[in-house]
Amino acid sequence: MSPQKTISPRAWAELILLGVIWGGSFLSIRIALDEIPVVTLVLHRCGWAALFLWGVVLLMRLPVPKEPRIWGAFLVMGLLNNIIPFGLMAWGQLYIETGLTSILNAATAIFGVIVAALVFADERLTARKALGVALGFLGVATAIGLEQFANFDIRSTAQLAVLAGTVSYAFASAWARLKLSGLPPQVAAAGMLTGSTLCLLPAALLVDGPVSLSLETGTWLSIAYFSLIATAGAYLLYYRVLALAGSGNLMLVTLIIPPVAILLGAWWLGEELKPQAYAGFALLAAGLMVLNGKPVLRRKRTRN
Repeated sequence: MSPQKTISPRAWAELILLGVIWGGSFLSIRIALDEIPVVTLVLHRCGWAALFLWGVVLLMRLPVPKEPRIWGAFLVMGLLNNIIPFGLMAWGQLYIETGLTSILNAATAIFGVIVAALVFADERLTARKALGVALGFLGVATAIGLEQFANFDIRSTAQLAVLAGTVSYAFASAWARLKLSGLPPQVAAAGMLTGSTLCLLPAALLVDGPVSLSLETGTWLSIAYFSLIATAGAYLLYYRVLALAGSGNLMLVTLIIPPVAILLGAWWLGEELKPQAYAGFALLAAGLMVLNGKPVLRRKRTRN
């Protein structure tokens, strides 16, 4: 992992804002699912976000890549970072609570450490990382409740689908480092969302039928939120926080998202999570703090 940076008040504010935005996306997606099917929802999320980000690219006068190699990388990135995880998690939300989905989503950072250790020589799995990963897996197992798999049902499948989405995110992160690291982040985000949209257009037509734009106002507001704010806007904010706080500290955003999603799910949808879900999140949070916390521990030791 890259060296830690000290987080400034501004970076903290933007980190919290990012967590709140992403936490709210789970509720907006669940609301939209009442009227539009999963593949069409993901098409809306990627398509409108891509248009928005290309507008940003044009305003910033950033160069648009023309090499087929890069556009091929965009297609793969769109599949790994958008189509697979967005689709699996949206489908999962049809059968499990938004708050639980957000808790399982926090496993992205855990799988990210494992994939990075497998792919990159400078990301080896140290004893500290192994402890963090073990705590993370224990948290996931606790949140799901392994006893459920004695009677495997659609709810169990939905939870596994969400976890599969986090694995896809982890591989997307490795792919981006391998293939897209030299591009401006705004261009990389716009390119991968465009690749996603090109794949989703025929898929939505084939799976869901013609895309209807005659939707309820609440559905359009949800689409606007999760596409323009929680996808396009969040990508731009993500890269700002990354520059300000560093990749290690940015991992802390995963601790902010679930409480926001849980509160919104309880307020708007009347969701209630079992105690094991909260216990699982606590273990996941502990694992993330172990992965992220060694500089803090060192500073405390040197002061004593």
